[in-house]
Amino acid sequence: MTKSYHVAVVGATGAVGTQMIQLLEDVTFSINEVSFLSSARSAGKKLTFRGEEVIIKEATPESFAGVDIALFSAGGSISERFAKDAVAHGAIVIDNTSAFRMHPDVPLVVPEVNPEALRDHKGIIANPNCSTIQMVAALQPIRAAFGLNRIIVSTYQAVSGSGIQAIEELQTQSQAILNGEDFTPAVMPVKGDKKHFQIAFNALPQIDVFTDNDYTYEEMKMVNETKKIMSDTSIKVAATCVRIPVITGHSESVYIEVDQDNVKVSEVQELLRNAPGVVLEDDTANQVYPHAASSAGKKEVFVGRVRHDLDDSKGFHMWIVSDNLLKGAAWNSIQIAESLIEQEII
Repeated sequence: MTKSYHVAVVGATGAVGTQMIQLLEDVTFSINEVSFLSSARSAGKKLTFRGEEVIIKEATPESFAGVDIALFSAGGSISERFAKDAVAHGAIVIDNTSAFRMHPDVPLVVPEVNPEALRDHKGIIANPNCSTIQMVAALQPIRAAFGLNRIIVSTYQAVSGSGIQAIEELQTQSQAILNGEDFTPAVMPVKGDKKHFQIAFNALPQIDVFTDNDYTYEEMKMVNETKKIMSDTSIKVAATCVRIPVITGHSESVYIEVDQDNVKVSEVQELLRNAPGVVLEDDTANQVYPHAASSAGKKEVFVGRVRHDLDDSKGFHMWIVSDNLLKGAAWNSIQIAESLIEQEII
């Protein structure tokens, strides 16, 4: 008999939680029960799942009784508060926040890259940062074939990565500028930081707050998470993360240096063409390349503009784009759940 699972979504009314619920409609495994959990403010509201109404409940330690898989996307403080309760009730937690990503006992997983790491879980599995996910998914087939010793990435990240208030600020500022009206920035680049700046018709080279080394936490997430996912602390990684006035879809300019000599662009393109979860869109003669607008609503990672560096024979440049709410968050979490079941870990 095929096993069925009780799945809980924590943060069910948020942007990523809503995407998780939609994706659960079509998963490869059987679901016999769902629990949609949120704050007390949202408790009592109803969401639809597979044609039936489900009442949202307030998240409490007891909410996880009987749950097999708990998908968390309600902020790091909520994960820190309730994840261990879920594990204590027998659930495997897949956490979409930064709360546990760098914990040594918590696997940090992109299923196209390191699914074997799931076997080492101790109840909690971390979903990486959105910008890290799409980059390592695209680079993994290249690394496996030719080795990889350096990554330099500049990101162009959508405001939805900062939440609904950031989207609203972009929209209201854009309208105000077009109407010739004044406005006061209040959210971007970081709501809790000292200063706020215009995001409409602008680019802000700050995502998250700055650390002591003058990199932002977002940039250091990309550095540290990449090394952990690839199980290789020797890879040189540097990141500059920029917020741009796009609602959905993160874009990245990525420079890499492989270990082998005489690697052809066509060889890299062929690897990407056949890589799981990756779509190669690379035909400059016909202006074919990925962009944020065309990635929105799609699960895949899109890669184009693959070309040799002009000075380093082992260097390559490429352009990587993905929907940050799907592959960068909800879809990667669902893939982790599917991989757990496929590998018979749960």
